[in-house]
Amino acid sequence: MLFIDNDVAVLYTNEKPKERFIMSCCCSEKQTDKKTKKLFKIEYLYLDLKTCDRCMDTDKLLDEVVEVLKPALQLAGYEVRYRRHEMTTAQIAQKFEFVSSPTIRVNGRDIFDVVETDCGCCGDIAGVAVDCRAYEYDGKVYDVPSKQLLAKAILKSIDKFAPCNKQPYEMPDNLKRFFEGKANKNK
Repeated sequence: MLFIDNDVAVLYTNEKPKERFIMSCCCSEKQTDKKTKKLFKIEYLYLDLKTCDRCMDTDKLLDEVVEVLKPALQLAGYEVRYRRHEMTTAQIAQKFEFVSSPTIRVNGRDIFDVVETDCGCCGDIAGVAVDCRAYEYDGKVYDVPSKQLLAKAILKSIDKFAPCNKQPYEMPDNLKRFFEGKANKNK
């Protein structure tokens, strides 16, 4: 018998369930934990952690926030996975359906709206003007989110899954310019 509850499908047989699948277009992920914990997958997608202040600062703050939230999420029954993915090529960006740098996703869903401002650091890397993600909070726009904003966005995403009416991915022109400029600059 197949039972679906809160976007999670479990196949029940005479044996104890061994696998669960999160039923979501963007993040279907097999879980093999015998206690069938809910997966809480945090991904950090970025262009650069050597030059870009925006990416480096967000990375540092996200590490700190995840370190604080992880024990509480585990206590609440979640299996927390935290991974970083550098978008070194247009092909990798395409694979991850990357739309803006930096991006933070929980269970495949971007936790922030895409708002962008000029990023001089990424422009220096690519040799062309590049806009990167900025964060709106209390009516102001910031290049780097605060710890409070990160924590609120992550916690707000609990049990939310990406809708299954997903549109085909097309790399934004801004990222196309970045990768083309980067490739031309490195020739």
